[in-house]
Amino acid sequence: MKIQSPAFAHNEKIPADYTADGKDINPQLKISKIPKETKSLVLIVDDPDARRVCGYTWVHWIIFDIPVEGDIVEIPENSTIGIPGESTYKKPSYGGPNPPAGTGIHNYHFKIYALDKKLKLPKMTSLSKITESMKNHVLANSTLIGQYSKN
Repeated sequence: MKIQSPAFAHNEKIPADYTADGKDINPQLKISKIPKETKSLVLIVDDPDARRVCGYTWVHWIIFDIPVEGDIVEIPENSTIGIPGESTYKKPSYGGPNPPAGTGIHNYHFKIYALDKKLKLPKMTSLSKITESMKNHVLANSTLIGQYSKN
């Protein structure tokens, strides 16, 4: 399985439009080579580098029960497909990179998981409940890392 974006390459800078310094909209994402047995996808976007600033990984966006038809799924720019989970921002939509000035480059992980079931959880379910429900149901996963800093 593979996740990529036409907006930025793996380990490259995320354009400002997709950050809190710009339009704060999600970039287009393309998920390919999805296993045939996949019933749904889960997307988790987080910033593990936030630990050095606030003491925990900052979760920017969660979507679960993303529908799968075929071996390619696209999430268009500035849109959501699937059910939103609860991010650190406590909102159901994408919250772009917004690292504090002077904290260096942050690596934002766009993680996609193919599951052999739908989670069937309510909107704004916490990350811990989502990951607990995913246990033993992950068929494949992939990560796209984008970088951003205010330095």
